[in-house]
Amino acid sequence: MINRSLIIAAIIIFFSAFAFAQRKIGERPNIIFIMADDLGYGDVGVYGQKLILTPNIDQLAKEGTRFTDFYAGAPVCSPSRGSILTGLNTGHATIRGNATDQGGLPGKKGKNVVYRANLTKNDYTIGNLMQDAGYHTALVGKWHVDGYDSLATPLQRGFDQFSGWLVNIPATYASTYWPDHRYVNGKIQTVEANTNARKGYYETNICTDEALAYLKTQKDNTKPFFLMVNFNNPHSPLDVPDQAIYKNKNWPEDMKTYAAMVYYMDQSVGKIKDYLIKSGLSTNTIVFFASDNGPRSEPTSQLKAVSEFFDSNGQLKGYKRDLYDGGIRIPFIAWAPFIKNAPKTSSVPGYFPDIMPTFAEIAGKTSGFKTDGASIYPVIKGSKANADRFLYWEFFELGFEQALRYGQWKGVKRHHKLELYDLKTDIGETRDVAAAHPDLVKKMEDYLLTARTDSPYWTVK
Repeated sequence: MINRSLIIAAIIIFFSAFAFAQRKIGERPNIIFIMADDLGYGDVGVYGQKLILTPNIDQLAKEGTRFTDFYAGAPVCSPSRGSILTGLNTGHATIRGNATDQGGLPGKKGKNVVYRANLTKNDYTIGNLMQDAGYHTALVGKWHVDGYDSLATPLQRGFDQFSGWLVNIPATYASTYWPDHRYVNGKIQTVEANTNARKGYYETNICTDEALAYLKTQKDNTKPFFLMVNFNNPHSPLDVPDQAIYKNKNWPEDMKTYAAMVYYMDQSVGKIKDYLIKSGLSTNTIVFFASDNGPRSEPTSQLKAVSEFFDSNGQLKGYKRDLYDGGIRIPFIAWAPFIKNAPKTSSVPGYFPDIMPTFAEIAGKTSGFKTDGASIYPVIKGSKANADRFLYWEFFELGFEQALRYGQWKGVKRHHKLELYDLKTDIGETRDVAAAHPDLVKKMEDYLLTARTDSPYWTVK
């Protein structure tokens, strides 16, 4: 068994083997991708949140570029993360849902047997791409694309280092925010502070400490790095060490706890940014911040009440598991101090399949992989981008559904009927205008005929 200090020390020692001489300013930038879990579009101050304070995320946006029309890869966790990692949308990706319709490997979720798909060795990941581009790669926190395959960890999918939890190793599964075990570079380690049901080391703080430990080993490295930091916050269950600055609010307890969960995650973002500045790494590092999907409103009335109290989806329609914008439009920010003319905001539509080609352009490796996305790096550098391209999603949990974005237009196909919304005048998707635009509807229907390939794990019903 090991304690908190020993965990951090072990990580620093392990990572230090990769530290070399001082890197030159102006080389290909380091990349950090920070992701929250179930954080709504409206949960962040710069996206309209009035009750929860997110000063560090807000500052990233004020100093960087805030995207107003950026989307996750799916309305739930696993396929959304798979979309980032492979550059493919859910019409082509291996993972298209949290659980499969048919096939996949079985495992236990609570008392139930669940079948899941996982990233396979044939999936060329963003980690593989960055390694091939000469980057050192690391991931801390949530993975959630291993299904129940013990050979589908980040270490087998393009990451040199990994510290976090895995679905296929129950001892590490973060079903609470106080895990008593951690998977660190191929070994299961005990988190001594959380053994015997103790609450001594909060999951978010573990992730933050691991990220900072990694960054300390990279400060003097001539090799650029790519780091993913995947927080659990503010995914259910609602749990925090304390309610922090919200403990004296005249709110229901659940609301104070949820706000504190966002607060802890925001503080962690601030710690990472502060270290980048203090260490000098910020001069050649680009940081991205995102959420994996919209805010959760199920399965209990508790979570719906929380989302409604904070207006977590902002002006948008729907929540997690919806293909309306409330389920897939997310806060997305790029912070790059070395880019002097970055736009403050961008309304160019984008989504998670764009991440892989964006990182490829940043790293200087723009061939040798397939993608459904397009690089947004020109947007971050102040250039114009093509807003009139199709973005595509499909989802199976509520029956086969499809969605697409084309410029200012959004199509949602449910029950074999295509709904059409003009997001420029109707961000809440309240008025179906399909009947008034038959030519556009036909264009979208024609696109949907070629937008996807069949999956062995999910069936169109």
